[in-house]
Amino acid sequence: MASKLKSKNKYWQTGEPMVWLSGAALSLTLLTAVVLLIVIMINGLGVFWPAELQQLKLKDGSQVAGKFLRSEPTSDNTGLRRQYKIANRDVYGLDFRWIDEADIVDENVPEQMLVLERVEHGDFYGMLKGISSGSEQRQTTALSDLEIEIATVKGKFAELSELEEKLIDASYRMEQIRLKIMRLDYDKVSADDPNRQKLISESESLGNQFGTLVELQSRRTEIVRQATATFVTANGKEKEIVLADIFQVYAPNQMTTGDKIVFYLHKLVELFVGEPRESNTEGGLFPAIFGTVMLIFVMSIFSFPLGVIAAVYLREYAKDGVVVRIVRIAVNNLAGIPSIVYGIFGLGFFIYGIGHGIDSLFFPERLPTPTFGTGGLLWASLTLALLTVPVVIVSTEEALGVIPREMREGSYALGATKFQTLVKILLPMASPGIMTGLILAMARAAGEVAPLMITGVVKLAPALALDGNFPFLHLDRKFMHLGFHIYDIGFQSPNVEAAKPMVFVTTLLLVLIVLIMSSVAIRLRNKMKKRYTFGTF
Repeated sequence: MASKLKSKNKYWQTGEPMVWLSGAALSLTLLTAVVLLIVIMINGLGVFWPAELQQLKLKDGSQVAGKFLRSEPTSDNTGLRRQYKIANRDVYGLDFRWIDEADIVDENVPEQMLVLERVEHGDFYGMLKGISSGSEQRQTTALSDLEIEIATVKGKFAELSELEEKLIDASYRMEQIRLKIMRLDYDKVSADDPNRQKLISESESLGNQFGTLVELQSRRTEIVRQATATFVTANGKEKEIVLADIFQVYAPNQMTTGDKIVFYLHKLVELFVGEPRESNTEGGLFPAIFGTVMLIFVMSIFSFPLGVIAAVYLREYAKDGVVVRIVRIAVNNLAGIPSIVYGIFGLGFFIYGIGHGIDSLFFPERLPTPTFGTGGLLWASLTLALLTVPVVIVSTEEALGVIPREMREGSYALGATKFQTLVKILLPMASPGIMTGLILAMARAAGEVAPLMITGVVKLAPALALDGNFPFLHLDRKFMHLGFHIYDIGFQSPNVEAAKPMVFVTTLLLVLIVLIMSSVAIRLRNKMKKRYTFGTF
C-alpha cells in the first residue's frame, strides 16, 4: 500500500499530468482553429462556383427558376422544403424563396437559362428573347449574340473610362488651383498679383476643358445606353435590361466542368483586383485589401520602433525602482484595454488635437473644412500603433531578458561600450523574440474594427491612399478595410441573406492576409534564430 501511494505521489510530482493537460489544451485550441477555417472555407470557397439553374413547376401552375441552396424539414415535420436563390430582385422583390417539395410538380435544367451579373439590383435569371441596338431590333436566343453585343458596349465603355480619367485629372488640378487661390486670399495678396492672374487663367482653361469633357461623356453615355436586351423569366414575364448595366453573362447549364473551373478562377482574380459593386455585396475587394495591407504597414512603421526603443530603455538603461515597476504594470494593463477606448483616444488626441493643430498651422485658409482634422489612414495607423505597442514592448523585454549575462560581460571585457553591445550583440540575439512581438501586433491590428470606425475607415473610399498625384502617398485620405467590410455587409446591408456569401469570402480573405504576413515574419524570425542562436554573427 505504501509503495502504491509513493508511486502515485511520484507520478504527480513529476508533473506528467500537467504535460498531458497542456497537450490536451493545445490540441483543443488547434482543433478549434482548424474547424473555424474549415467552416469559413466551406461557406466561402463555393460562392463563385457556377451552380446549375433549376426550373420548377409548382402545383398552382407557376414556374420558378433558381439555384438550389439547402433543404430542411418543414415547420410541421411532414416533409422537406428547399431554399432557392431566385434572383430578379427588381421583378419579384426578393432574392430567395423557400418552396415545399410537396408543391413541386416537375423540375428540369433548361440549357437556355442565363445568369446576368448586373451593376445594380443583383443577379437576373432568364432566357434571352431579343437584342435592340438603337433603331435595330432582332429576335435571338443565342448567348453568343448577346456576348458580342456586350463586348461592343464594353469597348465603348473603355473609351468612356479614358474620358473619366481625364475628368478626374482635370478635377484634381482645378481643386489644387482653387486651394492655391484660397491661400492667396488668406495672405491678402492683391488681385493684380501676376501669380494670382496666372492661377485664375489656368482655372478658367481647365474649367472649359472640364465642361467639354463632361458634355462629351454625357453624349457617349447616352449612345451606349441605347443598346438593350429583352429577357423572359421562368414565369413568362419580360424584362428589358440595358446592356451597359450587365457586368457579365453566362449559361451555367451549358458549361462543362472545365468551363466552370476557368470561370471560377476568373472570379477569384476579379475578387483580388476588381472594384466592389451593389453596395459592396458583389464584385471585387481590391480597395479593402489595399487599405488593410497599407494600414498594417503604416502601423508597423510606428509601432515597431517605438516598442523596441521603449523596451530597450526599460530593460537596459532604466534603474529598477518604483517608477519603472509602475510603467511595466501600466504597459501590461494597456494590452487589456478595450480597443474602442483606443478609438476614442485617437479621435480626441490625434484628430481633434494634433490634426486640428496641423490644419491651423499649415492649412488655415481651408478651415473650417478639415484636412488632417478628420479621420484618415494616418490617424487610424497611429491609433492601432498605440494599441499594439504594449505587445512589442513585452516581447522585446522578454527577449532581452533571456540573453545570458555572460554575453554582456564578455562584450564589455573586450572593450565594447554599452551602446555597441546593445547594437552588435543584444538586439541581434533578441531579434527572434522581437519579431514574435511584431507578428502578434500585426495579427491583432489586422482584425481590429472598432477603433477604425472612429478614426477613418469608410464603406466606400472615393480614391486610394496611394496614387500618381503628388505627394503620391495621401495619409489624410479615408480608406476601406476588410474587417469593417465584414461588419458593413454582414450587419448593415439591407439584404443580409444576399450578402452572407460575401461575408464568408471576405473573412477567408482577411484570414489569408494575416496568415501570409505572419508566415513571412515567422520565416524571417526563424532565419534570425538560426543565425544568432549558434553565434555565427
